Amino acid sequence: MSTTTTITQTATTVGTQPITADNILRLFPDIDTSGDALEGHDEEQIRLMDEACIVLDENDVPIGKASKKICHLMTNIDRGLLHRAFSVFLFDDKNRLLLQQRATEKITFPDMWTNTCCSHPLAVSGETGVALAEAVEGAKRAAQRKLDHELGIPIEQVPIDKFRFLTRIHYKAPSDGKWGEHEIDYILFIKANVDLNINENEVQATQYVTPEELKTQFADPKLTFTPWFKLICNSMLFEWWEHLDTDLDKYLNEQEIRRM
Repeated sequence: MSTTTTITQTATTVGTQPITADNILRLFPDIDTSGDALEGHDEEQIRLMDEACIVLDENDVPIGKASKKICHLMTNIDRGLLHRAFSVFLFDDKNRLLLQQRATEKITFPDMWTNTCCSHPLAVSGETGVALAEAVEGAKRAAQRKLDHELGIPIEQVPIDKFRFLTRIHYKAPSDGKWGEHEIDYILFIKANVDLNINENEVQATQYVTPEELKTQFADPKLTFTPWFKLICNSMLFEWWEHLDTDLDKYLNEQEIRRM
């Protein structure tokens, strides 16, 4: 199936500035908006590629919005297109981390293991923000939405005030020759015992792991992991995890963006 993905023209206000698609067309006049890239993919995943991501400058300031498809094409990433994301790390009462294996139907990074939930705040009311505190709140609301969508976790089991924001990472990673990621990723921790009702179009498997079990899995050549998860694990995760119940507060609300 061939589909054409357009840049939506409605404006969402962030602070006093609207996030508009016109900004992206002006700043990136050679942007690739063709629909052929989605041909042959899962219908539901194609539909989700029309969601509007928040496009950023290098300092995490929103400059416009564009579809998830446009933001994840390597042709556009190589032109500098950057968007906002979040990564949730959910721990149970035994301090085990919930992992998911992405579904085969996923267009980017299919079949790879990763942290509990990785997705994007959208250019919609409640999920945007310019000032860091406002943007963090938007990322937390988006996290609630996607934990429900992907894993069937009821929103009341992951209340906003239980999420803890640690830092932002800026990274770029190809998925294959066509798709990739270029994100400023908000890292969110939450400790909660949750019920799962897996959306099989998003997730094919889940498991809880200890730090030692995760390190063993990283050494297994038969397993593949998303690049952002490996970056976070290799640089920061295990130290944060060690302090989860003691003095995690000293790692929270980092103001600087970590460039990976």
